[in-house]
Amino acid sequence: MGMVIYGDSNSGNCLKVKYLSDVLGQPYRWIKTNALNGETQKAPFLAINPMGQVPVVTMPDGRHLAQSNAIMLHLADGSRLIPTDPFERTQMIAWLFWEQNNHEPWIAVRRKLKSMLKKRDDEIDPALLINGNRALGIMNEHLGTRGYFVAERLTLADIALIAYTREAGEGGYKLADFPAVSAWIGRVDGDLGLPMVKP
Repeated sequence: MGMVIYGDSNSGNCLKVKYLSDVLGQPYRWIKTNALNGETQKAPFLAINPMGQVPVVTMPDGRHLAQSNAIMLHLADGSRLIPTDPFERTQMIAWLFWEQNNHEPWIAVRRKLKSMLKKRDDEIDPALLINGNRALGIMNEHLGTRGYFVAERLTLADIALIAYTREAGEGGYKLADFPAVSAWIGRVDGDLGLPMVKP
């Protein structure tokens, strides 16, 4: 039995795991799992992941692993995508925490409300746009003097941050206002073999 990814292609958290598996050449079977229609709260899925969230992977030995960044750390263990230098590795992990706490809650949520649930701007908490733009600004400043987030090469930090950032326009964020982020998206898209995103 090979690895199985239960995922929703509309979810950046799921796409992180897909992008990583593809770039590592890790074979997998993708099982489409709709996170919006309650599928992840039904008994068959909860037997796999009691957290009731995607992504979750079933490893070839039958064990299950949830939470996108934890999955990435496991799959990429020993690969070039995790720096060997202890300080750089810890910097990478710090960006993984930041992505889940200071990036995804704003950018991903506003994208979901605006693009998937078709909410008007006046129906969406304005704090999402403010805080999302702040996150993009932090990224833009960091990338102003470097090509990647850590170690001047592709790491898990970039894969964690690319998934929702490259779709930020769907949430009403203007990527053209963040030129260093836009240039980074182009680099990482090329590294991952993804279609280029227009800023």
